[in-house]
Amino acid sequence: MNPSTPLSPTPAQEQAALAWLSLLHDQPSSGDQATFSQWLLADPAHAQAYAQAQVLWELSEGPARVLAAEEALALQGYLDAMERSRYSRVRRWSAGLAMAACLLLMVSMGAGWQPARWFNDLGADYVSAPGQVRSVTLADQSQVTLDADSAIAVDFSGGERHVEVRRGAAFFSVTHTGEPFVVEAEQGRARVLGTQFEVRLQPQGAQVTVLSGRVGVTAQAGAEQQVLGAGQQVAYHAGRAEPLHAVDSEAQLAWRQGWLNYARAPLADVIADLQRYYPGRIILLNDELAARRISGSFPSKDPRAVLASLQGVLGFEQHELGSLIFVR
Repeated sequence: MNPSTPLSPTPAQEQAALAWLSLLHDQPSSGDQATFSQWLLADPAHAQAYAQAQVLWELSEGPARVLAAEEALALQGYLDAMERSRYSRVRRWSAGLAMAACLLLMVSMGAGWQPARWFNDLGADYVSAPGQVRSVTLADQSQVTLDADSAIAVDFSGGERHVEVRRGAAFFSVTHTGEPFVVEAEQGRARVLGTQFEVRLQPQGAQVTVLSGRVGVTAQAGAEQQVLGAGQQVAYHAGRAEPLHAVDSEAQLAWRQGWLNYARAPLADVIADLQRYYPGRIILLNDELAARRISGSFPSKDPRAVLASLQGVLGFEQHELGSLIFVR
């Protein structure tokens, strides 16, 4: 090997660099600074790892603040639920504390630091992991296919078959029994007797897509119902529904066969979908890039290959640290 060729830092060195960066941002002692200087000079890869960590820290600070605020609410809900279940006092987390934890833990733990997922799973009956498409049979013999990183809660009581989509998306093949089958997501609900359809949570609200049969969708309790047929879709948010419209439902629901299909979709939506199939986190740092439109079909099982393909077309940069991928 050419001695002038710099060695790439190992994952352990990258983690150490981030730990040093976190410590040095928190009023280090003179002893800490001396030990850091020794570590930095011990190996050229240490300096390279620390330089990379500084860049990623600066890039991720804004997204981490947003993420921390969201995770703080979810974490508090999780802790409150645990407190109710154990009848014990649980320390309340502030957004500021979550911010400090999130900046370090989202890098060092990757997919492990996601209180929103823990909270959703706490009340779920069926859960799929990132990258896992899971099919389950309900008590009435209806079939549910969970998209990757999804969760549902099921309650078949009181003369109604009730399902709540708590995270991600679910495709339903409903068996006719005479009892209503109701799927709730956010404030809205889809009500059917026998059909095939998907309910998908979105960053705001939810979306219903019908493959066959008919589904009545209301954006909130007491709202006017829209009846969807095969090949139709409607989205709703904050109690208000958009006009229903025609879609290629087979193409949109191809995730069940391992394909993600897009027709002029924003890159932000594509990356949000890839996130469900990637075990760590994919963080998009460029708002202008997020709005770029994408068309094509991509295999869901290999998010890294999809990102590489998109990078070749759009020319963005990728930076990796542990299980995190930063796109800018």
